[in-house]
Amino acid sequence: MAYSQVEKVKVYMREDAERHSEAEAVVHYMKIGLFTWVFNDRPLEDVLRFASGLGYEAVELAVDKGRDNHLNMDKVLSGGATEFKRKVENYGLEISALSSHIDSQLVGGPHGVDTDTIIKGTPEEKMRYGVDRMKKTVETAAALDVGVVNGFVGYENFSRWFVWPGGVELWEEGYERIVERWNPILDVFGDHGIRFAHEPFPQEQAFSTETAEALLKAFDMRKEFGFNLDPANLLWCSVDPVVFVKRLRDRIYSVHAKDGELVKENLGYSGSAATGDWRRFDRGFRFRVVGWGQTEWRRLLTALVMVKYDHVLSVEHEDPWLNRTDGCRKAINFLKPLIPEPAEEEWTRDRLDER
Repeated sequence: MAYSQVEKVKVYMREDAERHSEAEAVVHYMKIGLFTWVFNDRPLEDVLRFASGLGYEAVELAVDKGRDNHLNMDKVLSGGATEFKRKVENYGLEISALSSHIDSQLVGGPHGVDTDTIIKGTPEEKMRYGVDRMKKTVETAAALDVGVVNGFVGYENFSRWFVWPGGVELWEEGYERIVERWNPILDVFGDHGIRFAHEPFPQEQAFSTETAEALLKAFDMRKEFGFNLDPANLLWCSVDPVVFVKRLRDRIYSVHAKDGELVKENLGYSGSAATGDWRRFDRGFRFRVVGWGQTEWRRLLTALVMVKYDHVLSVEHEDPWLNRTDGCRKAINFLKPLIPEPAEEEWTRDRLDER
């Protein structure tokens, strides 16, 4: 299946002696999209109009519990897909990905009181709910011609990243359990030609570059599984997102444009693993609007060009100190001048012209 929303990078040279004296290059490059869940309380068309007016080219839509005001899967699967796609396209936008971060968490866990805010039940009931919702999300993505679903693989007990007292074996066994629970779901993804992009994040089996590589290896490198890169999440864990890009390369299926800040004057008090309210004055880490944190965006975008990432940078607003409308405006105004065209296939710096 061809992913309709993905423009593959094609760089070619074409001579046109009648109009041009030299070759003409035609290129496609990364687009900037908006993850609409931050406006979940507003009607979809209002959000589409807002995004289009600011120059966004795509939207990422949430389908999971409590965030599905913009996309109701039952309506799409009961014959509403064409009308829904037309509504989005009428504003000059495309759907870059579906998000099922909340529901997908229940596949891998935890399955105790921590996830009662999602759904209450036994561990088996919670896991079954997560599995069923993910399969439904795949069907919805296929109906809408969306090639990527973003989410979390989950993990039953993230405290095991610190290997005492249980031992390193417990953490390592977690990879096997995630694969066992997710492989049947990924089979459904494969049947529909859809890819799942796990977002490395605390509370997940894969939260860093090394754990992402380990999980990918555990999945035997199957193509249905890849990653949604969120540089702020990696910064939080002191992981360089540029290293992530250069090592994971073509397994980066989606990118969230979000920044993070390790607040210098607060780190000595709360550390980076601060808990509590996101608006704490003394919090050592906070999410920021793109350009307001410590992500080196020129380095990151260069790395994405190097690995030929050609999909969408989906702006996710989670900044506790800038309002969402202003934040989404600032994000695209910061990113737009930085979006590079793909590099030429052949670099001419050291090649002498024939005379």
